[in-house]
Amino acid sequence: MSTIRLMAMEIPNKSEERYWKRSSELIFQVKMMLDQEILDDVQPLEFIDDLQRLGISYHFEDKIKHILNHIYHDCKNYERDLYSTALEFRLLRQHGFSISQDVFDRFKNSKGGFKSSQGDNTKGLLQLYEASFLFTQGEKTLELAREFATNFLKEKLEGNIGNIIDDDEYLTLLVHNALELPLHWRTQRPNARWFINAYERRQDMKPIVLELAKLDFNIVQATHQEELKNVSRWWKQTSLAEKLPFARDRLVECYFWTIGGFLFEPQYGYARIMATKVNALVTVIDDIFDVYGTLEELQLFNNAIQRWDIEAMDKLPHYMQICFLALNNFVNEMAYDVLKEQGFLIIPHLRKSWADLCRTFLQEAKWYSKGYTPTLKEYMSNAWISISAPVILSHAFFLMTNLIEKEVVQSLYKYHNIVQCSSMILRLSNDLGTSSDEMERGDVPKSIQCYMNETGASREDAREYIRSLIYESWKKMNKERVADSPFQQNFVRCAVDLGRMAQYMYQHGDGHGIQYHEMKDRISSLLFESIM
Repeated sequence: MSTIRLMAMEIPNKSEERYWKRSSELIFQVKMMLDQEILDDVQPLEFIDDLQRLGISYHFEDKIKHILNHIYHDCKNYERDLYSTALEFRLLRQHGFSISQDVFDRFKNSKGGFKSSQGDNTKGLLQLYEASFLFTQGEKTLELAREFATNFLKEKLEGNIGNIIDDDEYLTLLVHNALELPLHWRTQRPNARWFINAYERRQDMKPIVLELAKLDFNIVQATHQEELKNVSRWWKQTSLAEKLPFARDRLVECYFWTIGGFLFEPQYGYARIMATKVNALVTVIDDIFDVYGTLEELQLFNNAIQRWDIEAMDKLPHYMQICFLALNNFVNEMAYDVLKEQGFLIIPHLRKSWADLCRTFLQEAKWYSKGYTPTLKEYMSNAWISISAPVILSHAFFLMTNLIEKEVVQSLYKYHNIVQCSSMILRLSNDLGTSSDEMERGDVPKSIQCYMNETGASREDAREYIRSLIYESWKKMNKERVADSPFQQNFVRCAVDLGRMAQYMYQHGDGHGIQYHEMKDRISSLLFESIM
């Protein structure tokens, strides 16, 4: 079993009847509070922002949409300061409303830069900074906003004794958190845990909202614990950890990915369980290709996967036979569930996903065996698939889509832009977090090494270039998430959240690989430690 012991899940179940009853009462009260908000002021925007950060906005989606609709259509001429303008811009863009970067023009000087006088407005700068990360390609004003706000916020932190800005501890916490990683790049569930603690320190916090946030966190956590127990039984039955001891046993971490990179709400339990199985199988197969199999064995395994030929198992070594059959059983299990519920046969599509993944794994194994360092372009053309995002998202599509249509599936398997953007962010974030460690373990050069080898750049310059590619990928992602799309919004959100989860997992090193111990406290706080 994973290093994080499942014994820790024997926490009293917070979802029993009295908790659900109190939660329902609080939800009703918060709905009443939303109804009472003044619609021509900044208060409803702040309230919506708080509900989202606290992780409880999913209870109020209809009311939030109604309020934002009113603000968008009826309050366009309302003159707002920098703080209110940036907050409104961020929330409207986040919810798919078309709002131009031009709303910030009145805060710029005659030379096109932002007025230096805005540097005294810490709350406004923070909101401008957060809003700027919803930029798309070519939006120069938002690029300027990000640079302007970043510089001033860093100066404020460095120039204040004790690092307390404007004698406001709560505001200082928000600035620190934002500069570490902007809100738009953060995954909701981990950020909610952090924000609940921060919100509690705020002078004008709403006790009813805080109580609901804590109670809802614990109820959802109890649901997640039950799902983890469920998937743990499956993992034990596969015997993969026992029969393939060289492979990483990371089931808890694999589940953890799903509550950040998938949808965390209770109703998506089946999707999280199946996605955890995908993650666990990807991890095992990755280790077969990276650390254990000989090149000859890997070619045999890849051939079997490409043809999906059960008879070809005879030529495989025992450990590969175990893995192949476990994968085959999982594909059949998921395909049966989807066929039963929707009447759509997905076996050929799932098999293609795994075939594409193994093909790219084999290519990397060949490069490593030859000691070959590819160009960055050559590396990325393979690596955005080998990072496993396409296989994860293809399964997510079938798990999250209510009505599967043949034309949409075809668009998915042409690897739609939303899939490619998510994959690029995951790949590049992974390389920044794991590059040196995986090289020592015996892996193909990553994007950093490829760029250094190709250009002669220093390691730090190469890392900075890779960070710039992440920025560009987010610009494309921001465009795709609001563009006309054949996909349902739940799937689009999965693609975006996978990119967010990647940056969370690899922010301080490898959160899934050989430095995974650094994630232990984060995982425990979300899965095993309730909020009192």
